Amino acid sequence: DSAIENGDSHFEESLGLLENKRVALFAKHAGVIYDTQAKSEQGVLDALTEHGVNVTAVLSPEHGFRGEEDAGATVDDTIDEKTGVPVHSLYRDGQTRMPDDAQMNTFDTLVIDIQDVGVRFYTYYLTMFDLMNACAAYGKNVVILDRVNPNGFYVDGPVLQNAFHSGVGRLPLPVVHGMTLGELALMFNGEGWLDTGADSLD
Repeated sequence: DSAIENGDSHFEESLGLLENKRVALFAKHAGVIYDTQAKSEQGVLDALTEHGVNVTAVLSPEHGFRGEEDAGATVDDTIDEKTGVPVHSLYRDGQTRMPDDAQMNTFDTLVIDIQDVGVRFYTYYLTMFDLMNACAAYGKNVVILDRVNPNGFYVDGPVLQNAFHSGVGRLPLPVVHGMTLGELALMFNGEGWLDTGADSLD
């Protein structure tokens, strides 16, 4: 029997990827890190800052960083009260918007820690895709704290046809795709789906 591990099982081992980097975090309230020594959980932003990572921005998805906003509601920019880190909303005016030039220039590395449910119409993976495109265009690199797909044991449904692209489906994936966000990201990059071409993002 081999246990399934989330990426947070190796959190401290991964911190070297962020050393001497200005870091932006794409996450929400469900992003927690389990401290095996303390036997407790803490939010990923708190965990990063407590380990000395220079987090310069949080990029907030639909529903907001703390998950308190309704679906489709406008989410405003704010400051995280506990850490003082600026929180830039990616969901203004009821639609996803990418960071502007000024915001992209505040970080070197984007850390993604967002829970997915493994279906094509769940929008967080599309926001990840857009952020990967932005990072590739600006020469940034991306680190994904991968998590188990709760529907990762099967693949089902038709593959999306190009003619039916929408805000809840833009990529040729089946309805239930069976992959983690890390696996999806490798697919986006390796298949050349990013605007900058195949294997263009570190």
